[in-house]
Amino acid sequence: MSDVQIGLAGLGILFTLIALRVPIGVALIGVSFGGLWYLMGWGVAWGSVGLIPYHFAANWVLSSVPMFLLLGFVCFHAQLTQGLFRAARIWLSGVPGGLAVASIFGSAGFAAVSGSSVACSAAMGRIAVPEMVRHGYNPGLATGTVAVAGTIGALIPPSIIMILYGVIAQVSIAGLFLGGISAGVITAIGYVVVVMVRVKLNPALAPDVREDVPLADKIDALKDTWPVLLIMIGIFGGLFGGVFTATEAGAVGAFLSCVVALLKGALNWQRFRNAILETLLTTGALLIIAIGASLLTRFLTLSGAGDYLSELMIGSDTSTLMLMLGLVAVYLLLGMFLEPIGAMLLTLPIVLPIVDSAGLSLLWFGVVLTKMLEIGMITPPVGMNVFVIKSVVDDLVSTSAIFRGIFWFLIMDLVVLALLMTVPDIILFLPTHFD
Repeated sequence: MSDVQIGLAGLGILFTLIALRVPIGVALIGVSFGGLWYLMGWGVAWGSVGLIPYHFAANWVLSSVPMFLLLGFVCFHAQLTQGLFRAARIWLSGVPGGLAVASIFGSAGFAAVSGSSVACSAAMGRIAVPEMVRHGYNPGLATGTVAVAGTIGALIPPSIIMILYGVIAQVSIAGLFLGGISAGVITAIGYVVVVMVRVKLNPALAPDVREDVPLADKIDALKDTWPVLLIMIGIFGGLFGGVFTATEAGAVGAFLSCVVALLKGALNWQRFRNAILETLLTTGALLIIAIGASLLTRFLTLSGAGDYLSELMIGSDTSTLMLMLGLVAVYLLLGMFLEPIGAMLLTLPIVLPIVDSAGLSLLWFGVVLTKMLEIGMITPPVGMNVFVIKSVVDDLVSTSAIFRGIFWFLIMDLVVLALLMTVPDIILFLPTHFD
């Protein structure tokens, strides 16, 4: 076998192992080590296993990952976003599907302090779904709205997916954050449009729950949003004001979340312990997968399989449009079976050289990739956000009803994705002018 054939065979074995439900991190490390051993010998394989994990994990930027995770988990366990949803509910009660619209804006607010679509869905699912069902909302609309709104968590900064992508692709994380703001805002607006149009066409989906709330009470409700607003101002004000870097922003955010939760009286030892434990477990799992992806990059580079695939996909007769459509198809397919970070780290060693060789902006592609991965969070059969919502609502709504509830949102997601792909300046405007 030639070196390229060995590399391609390794990829075949890798995808077979993943299809057999072998953990992604284990499959990546095992195939990469075995491929390097077969290709270059025992010494090179062991040398790579010794050096690559250290050099990857020693990257200073990665220290922001556990900090942003801790920020999100503290906000989740201390329930710092409840006031945000309450304020949105009161102010938007006169809008068609007002509670659903409020849950979208509440999710966007939580996204700005969590960086995780799963945490976003779980938090808003506990708050918003029971409220909507109690007011007579269609269960499919209620759960579908919260499930898709959770995907905003990976687009609006801070975003764990964007941090990992920035480290691997060597792209400015602050630039990715700025580009993600535009994509997240457009996504949220798209979801609001879906809710309002559906409710206008079929008012039975969301009964009118208009509340005659005095202006003084509306203003008073805004006071409950101070925990999230304080954290957001602290993170983004310092980050984009040049006070600290994107890496340091994670530590600042985690510290602020703890201080705010203590001031609010919502953080006890048990909740803090749970947040720390979940941060450690999630960070460890992410690093194992990321290290496996780094080893796979070394294996594909030494075998020449990476260059071969690049030349195959960007031949002289392959347009940029066809390349992107192919990547969209791949990621939407992977999203049906893999969680987003695993799918991203599994494919970046192959995809990044292809995108770079095609002359596309890696910053733009990072935001588009995040959007594609988040669509996978709501697509059957393994839409993770759907199952998170299902675990929250228990027997209140069936899984099939939740999947039916996301259908029109999924169509809007594809429209937004097409817009981001055809008009790159939507993503690149803020990074170009402010990064």
